[in-house]
Amino acid sequence: MGIGLIVTALLSISAGALGGYFVRQSIAKKQLNTAEGRVEKIIEEAEKKSQETILDAKNKAVEILEEAKQKEKAREDQIMRLEQRLEKREEVLDKKLDELEVGKNNLERKIEEIRRIKKETELARKKELERLEKIAGLSKVQAKKILLQLTEEETRDLIADKIAKLEKTGMVELEKKAKNIMTGVIQKYAGSHASEVMTTTVSIPSDEVKGRIIGREGRNIKSLEKMTGVEIIVDDTPEAVVISGFDPVRRETARIALEKLLGDGRIHPTKIEEAVEFAKKEINNKIREAGEAAAYDVGVAGVDPKLIHVLGRLRYRTSFGQNALLHSLEVAHLSGALAAELGADVSVAKKAGLFHDIGKAVDHDIQGTHVEIGIKILNKFSMPKSVIDAVKSHHEDYPFETQEAFIIAAADAISASRPGARKDSLENYLKRLEELESVATSFEGIEKAYAIQAGREIRVFVKPEEVDDLGAIKLAREIADKIEGELKYPGEIKVNVLRETRSVEFAR
Repeated sequence: MGIGLIVTALLSISAGALGGYFVRQSIAKKQLNTAEGRVEKIIEEAEKKSQETILDAKNKAVEILEEAKQKEKAREDQIMRLEQRLEKREEVLDKKLDELEVGKNNLERKIEEIRRIKKETELARKKELERLEKIAGLSKVQAKKILLQLTEEETRDLIADKIAKLEKTGMVELEKKAKNIMTGVIQKYAGSHASEVMTTTVSIPSDEVKGRIIGREGRNIKSLEKMTGVEIIVDDTPEAVVISGFDPVRRETARIALEKLLGDGRIHPTKIEEAVEFAKKEINNKIREAGEAAAYDVGVAGVDPKLIHVLGRLRYRTSFGQNALLHSLEVAHLSGALAAELGADVSVAKKAGLFHDIGKAVDHDIQGTHVEIGIKILNKFSMPKSVIDAVKSHHEDYPFETQEAFIIAAADAISASRPGARKDSLENYLKRLEELESVATSFEGIEKAYAIQAGREIRVFVKPEEVDDLGAIKLAREIADKIEGELKYPGEIKVNVLRETRSVEFAR
């Protein structure tokens, strides 16, 4: 009985477990079927969307392909039209080339014909001249000379009277008016006429300092010369050292540096380097201040500071002993006054006068004349064309194009030829006078010639029996032309030819 219950219980438990298993499996299958359905649905939707995307992509590809075909066709049409145009142009060019070739051949034939006619004409003319020379018994040159001589003899007095009359009526009035204008302008400019001289000699306290300047085995003087680019001459001159060099800025730098070393008392390479650096800064400051002061004095504003610095370098530049910066100031003031008198542009005249010699500030560093260098500098700093045109003609290297150009040349000549403005050695002065006199006496009919007014005038005395009044006028022009062609001189030279006839009798 007990065993039977146990068996029955076991069977019941087994049957319940088996039934639970089948129930669980059934539920799991239902859930599994639900998930698989979802997955299948998702897959179907994804396939449907991918088909739609592929279809859209195909449609877009077809559209792009159609558009590309249309563009390609338009491009082909355009190329075809261009080819047709080029073919037409080639036809036109070929036709024109043929016409040109024909014209060229015709022109060459005409040229040959003209040459032939010219040659025949010259030959006929030559034969005619030979026939006339044979009939007259004179050559062409001889006949021309005789004709001119006869004409000159017949009209000699008339020509001389006409020239004298023109000189009296026209030139006198022009010179009078010009002198009045120049005199007024010169008096308006009341600037200093002192010419600054560059100092190249440095005073020292005693000759004992010379040894310290030279240094052991010359190291101090070599170091100073190397840094400044000049030569320092220490000789037997008492209490003085000479600085030698072509560049005035370098000489001034060496002078300032040497004076600073002498003031400090300590002279060795390190101190020399410091003194040279100090001197360079000092020179730059002086150059800038000199340029600014010059521009302010003339009343020129709005100029590039670098150009002002270049202008200031003229303070250490001289020409025949005349300080270039002071000369530029004189020319600027004179040009402004002349422009005001003549109704020209005063501003342009002042600027051109101030910068007319700007090329001299760097002419020892750059190849070329100071006029050409000055034009390049003014172009670089965008100076107005009117100013450059006025500057470039002041030495007659270029033709005069404006009224201001004549004014600058006149003002430059006034400043340069002012007595005392420029210094020259006695040897050069005498040489210039001798050259003037030798040029004058090289002509026939000259009795004697004297150069006066410091070479500004030459008086020529002619032999009255060999040179008449008209010949004296022609001789003055010929002498002036020869002086202009052979000699170099600042300003102008007056040629005065004098012809005097004396008749002497004695009453007894």
